[in-house]
Amino acid sequence: MIFKGTRLSELTKMSIILILGVIIIIGSSAYFFAELAEGILEEESFFIDEFAVSILNSFDQSFLASVMAAVTEAGSVTWISIGSAILAVYLLFFSGFSRWVAVFFLVNIVGIGLLTQGMKVAFARERPELLEQYDGIGFSFPSGHSTGSLAFYGFIVYVIFVSNMNAALKWVINSCLVFLIVLIGLTRVYLGVHYFSDVLAGFSFGLAWLTVCIMLLEVTLWSQRKRRVS
Repeated sequence: MIFKGTRLSELTKMSIILILGVIIIIGSSAYFFAELAEGILEEESFFIDEFAVSILNSFDQSFLASVMAAVTEAGSVTWISIGSAILAVYLLFFSGFSRWVAVFFLVNIVGIGLLTQGMKVAFARERPELLEQYDGIGFSFPSGHSTGSLAFYGFIVYVIFVSNMNAALKWVINSCLVFLIVLIGLTRVYLGVHYFSDVLAGFSFGLAWLTVCIMLLEVTLWSQRKRRVS
């Protein structure tokens, strides 16, 4: 796990920096989401939405269309649900991690799904286009592919980070996962089923939620170690 030891006095400088980083991530992500949400409630138009569409449409359409359609599936409810079930089974029965890791992973995934659906209904923002073949149905804000992919792949990044895997391999795999998360969000804009502000809001909220879940997991593991020692 990230934080070792059983007492606060045992925290290293790196651990303290990470704690401060966690606070900054949660605070800034929540603030950015709140700013976007306020704009949606006031029915503002975002310049960045039009700008993002113009940039993405400037690329070769024939080449990107099939690629984007395939990549966007990596953030679909079906794909993430199957992947989550497989990862939960692995964490529970085949990994050397504490069962709490699997518990908080499930809290992370189930929670982000319920919260995203609740916010979609609450904000009731219409999509730029309804395309069922790309899961482009229902309301638009925030992007469910963005929240879901960040929560799912982001937790995998955490699991790899705290594992005993080779450090260089960790960076390679995690860099690819982060790139995939960003790319999934961009596919939603390219395919015309989301505004870019939907994706930004999804990433902001997903990052805040993921960070909170990981923080609570680390606190739970730390408390468990403390009880064992005492």
